[in-house]
Amino acid sequence: MNLKRKILVLVSCVFSFLLLEHRLRPPAEELRLSDWFHPGKRPDVVTITDWLAPVIWEGTFNRQVLGRYYRRQNLTIGLAVLATGRTADQYLELFMRSANKHFMTGYRVVFYIMVDALSRLPDLEPDPLRTFKVLPIKGDRWGDFHLTRMSSLAEHILGHIEDEVDFLFSMTVNRVFQNDFGVETLGTSVAQLHAWWYFKNKDIPYERRPKSAACIPFGQGDFYYDGSVIGGRPLEVLTLIEGYLQGVTHDHKNGLNSTYERHLNKYFFTHKPTKLLSPEYSWNAALRPPAQVWSVKATRLSGRYF
Repeated sequence: MNLKRKILVLVSCVFSFLLLEHRLRPPAEELRLSDWFHPGKRPDVVTITDWLAPVIWEGTFNRQVLGRYYRRQNLTIGLAVLATGRTADQYLELFMRSANKHFMTGYRVVFYIMVDALSRLPDLEPDPLRTFKVLPIKGDRWGDFHLTRMSSLAEHILGHIEDEVDFLFSMTVNRVFQNDFGVETLGTSVAQLHAWWYFKNKDIPYERRPKSAACIPFGQGDFYYDGSVIGGRPLEVLTLIEGYLQGVTHDHKNGLNSTYERHLNKYFFTHKPTKLLSPEYSWNAALRPPAQVWSVKATRLSGRYF
């Protein structure tokens, strides 16, 4: 047997051994909800939905267990934000500085910054494990902030984001992170509970006109969700956006004009989220936190564009 043939046989044997070892290797242990989520520790709030999705409050999750699991997953998490015109000038630097410090600390994060002018970008250096990607857009091309935000994000998910990150969040720019916004928030489809309507919980402003695609009939509905935060697997976020855009198109054809947040609430009514974030993750800066809010993760500032 000549030398070349011996080398080929040896390489073949090594490859076969590695392949067999891979097939015999036990699958990565799945993280069970009961391993890290302890709803009984917060009897003062809703911690489990009727469809058995967890509602994440401070005190319900074990950060150490989550950290050990997710650090083995070699994750990359995306955070997309749209900042155009005055909203960029007013909020973007504060958003980026606070997110750089508090969002998914210790994990790889790609910040997708959608702006209409590069001159609006703050002069910031990302921390280690952080990457800033600037995605230019052509201003408020639809004459509607949320249509621009959602349609632009959908294009980028299809174009590249779905191949770059494992989980994706999209947030409005009028936000300041104050404490760790961590991996306890990750899920297939993540919805944010509305800070005001969670505690008020009556006269909830769902769309009630039967001809609207956003309609939730009287007597029905689960929670009222805050449209400033959505998250999940990239393709799940894309499916949500497609549902929203289809609803807007339907209403436009019928001479109706419901709000983005009402369309979002209809989507989550018919497509139940797999994880809900408590109002602690998007608290309204104009409200005084009640006793149930133990730790504000991010504060949403007022702004007429949102």
